[in-house]
Amino acid sequence: MEKTYLFAPGPTPIPPEVLLAMARPIIHHRTPQFQKLFRGVLEDLKYVFQTQQPVLVLASSGTGAMEAAVSNLLSPGEEVITIRGGKFGERWAEICEVYGVRSVNIDVEWGKAVDPQVVEDTLKDHPQAKAVFWQASETSTGVKHPNQELAQICQKYGVLSVVDGITAIGVFDVPMDAWGLDVVVSGSQKAFMLPPGLAFIALSEKAWARVEEAKCPRYYFDLRKELKSQSKADTAYTPAVSMIMGLRASLDIIKREGLENIFARHALLSKATREAMKALGLELLASESPSEAVTAVKVPPGVDGGAITKTLRDKYGVTIAGGQSQLKGKIFRISHMGYVSKADMLLVIGMVEVVLKELGYPLELGKGVSKAQEILFP
Repeated sequence: MEKTYLFAPGPTPIPPEVLLAMARPIIHHRTPQFQKLFRGVLEDLKYVFQTQQPVLVLASSGTGAMEAAVSNLLSPGEEVITIRGGKFGERWAEICEVYGVRSVNIDVEWGKAVDPQVVEDTLKDHPQAKAVFWQASETSTGVKHPNQELAQICQKYGVLSVVDGITAIGVFDVPMDAWGLDVVVSGSQKAFMLPPGLAFIALSEKAWARVEEAKCPRYYFDLRKELKSQSKADTAYTPAVSMIMGLRASLDIIKREGLENIFARHALLSKATREAMKALGLELLASESPSEAVTAVKVPPGVDGGAITKTLRDKYGVTIAGGQSQLKGKIFRISHMGYVSKADMLLVIGMVEVVLKELGYPLELGKGVSKAQEILFP
């Protein structure tokens, strides 16, 4: 018998009560029963996003919410600033290009966080810029950007702050209203502990004013239609009903634990993972500004990076992630998002040790686990 374990940065493990909620008989989406369910979900999403603004639910991956942010806020020919410090920073720029929005790119070394001064200098040089796009947590590199400082800079220059919070919301503190963020997006398959298939987006009043002026084409992702419908606990188009039933259960779990406790748990698990990897003599990719969502570790010399993830998955049933784009084969990534416990982290750290030793990396078995235990159980 083989058990499987999931430590990839999306999809993440799903709690049994969420799975059971999605397995219940489906209900029709144009009924009072669905509206009651949906109304409660929309209200509790505000708690997770830490906002009084509506949080809209879309039937798509998180990239759908990213696209909606671009198409609803901007007009062809307008200029924006994009922070490109990884695969998903590049995605912001790619979406802008599709819609004819000119992206001034701030290219950041993968594994590093952006320097806020560079962003401010770029805004000075581009006074026509309408928005700054960035990742709160760059999933491909395990980096956390200086989100509050970036929000303050955007406010100073009167531009919209548009944040990909897909591996940040529900992981660490990103208080939308308190920091004055204008647009925050997220997705279901990360800290929301659901399968892929739902995206979330919240806009400030300032951003909603821009939606009325924007000229980019939009149809399915027309946020004006969704706001009108979802303000009545309805949707413009057919929603992912079973996913929303699961979302109800996951939000219940989140509220029971409480955001402060959730943030502390992710901080502890991520610290234990980082220190365990260092105890094994491994180097972190994001050594200066690590995200609490995922730890990116450099593959040691002489070891096949692809073999690490393949052996863990195919031989031992443990799924982690490799690197993307130019980091393929050069890093491996361990997630600590969502439905993950202290015991889970000891398991994945221990299995990484086993596989590295099998692949010829000289290490003392148990050294990483021991370090993690010191941190997790002081």
